[in-house]
Amino acid sequence: MTASALAMVLSAAVLHAIWNIAAKRVADGGYPFVFCYAALSAVLWLPVGLIVLAGSDAGLSWALLGASALSGVLHIAYANALQTGYARAELGVVYPVARGSGPLLTMLFAVLVLAERPGTVGVVGGLVVIAGVAIVASARPPGAGTPGSKGAAIRGVKWGALTGLAIASYTLWDDRSMTSLDLLPIPYFAMGTAWQSVLMVPGLHGRGAGLWRVARNHWREILCIAVLSPLAYVLVLQAMTTTSVALVAPVRESSIVVGSLLAWKLFHEPAPARKFAGAVVVLAGIALIAV
Repeated sequence: MTASALAMVLSAAVLHAIWNIAAKRVADGGYPFVFCYAALSAVLWLPVGLIVLAGSDAGLSWALLGASALSGVLHIAYANALQTGYARAELGVVYPVARGSGPLLTMLFAVLVLAERPGTVGVVGGLVVIAGVAIVASARPPGAGTPGSKGAAIRGVKWGALTGLAIASYTLWDDRSMTSLDLLPIPYFAMGTAWQSVLMVPGLHGRGAGLWRVARNHWREILCIAVLSPLAYVLVLQAMTTTSVALVAPVRESSIVVGSLLAWKLFHEPAPARKFAGAVVVLAGIALIAV
């Protein structure tokens, strides 16, 4: 990995952790909140994408429209699973599980569907990820009631895993769009945000009051995510154009450690040492998967 690609992916990891903190602050926002930041992302990034497209030799194509539409669908699933997870469990559980299970599920897809063989180190990496998730999920504050704590941990793992499934899906598809279809990162992602907004409109039926409440009370978080989330992912997509996704993915997931630290500092979530240790184990497992 070149120094420029490494710098882009590490910057993306920090930005990713920051915007997830903003999403956790609006845990009750749900679908309307996701729509708000997706729509604002489209307003901010679509003109940029069209300018980049106009200055290139690529031009608007059916491949760009179709690939970005599917990416938009997958990102809708990801954003709503993540937001639901933050509403029902701690960020210190959902975030590491989501970011750890994504690469793990990607590896399983490669083995079961693409008939690839990851080798012994890759298998060990998968087991290490599972161990790290178990450490994160078992972290409970001293004296907490066991049934309630276990229930919260199970919810965190469940929604984190569903989010990880969406991450694996859009990562595989977006990587194909960058490599096989040779699409430009910024126009591709800008079109994806536009598709997200359009496709989410029917789901707003009957949610008008909630939409205005979220927009009025949480515009700062909406603006933060609308700017940082696309910027972080565009940096990742740009890195994918010169570097294998097998190298980009584990470096990107360093956001797990940053997110775990911020969750403890900002939300005073319990058992920070154990969650941080589990996050580091998850990150180590991802690194092994990429070897």
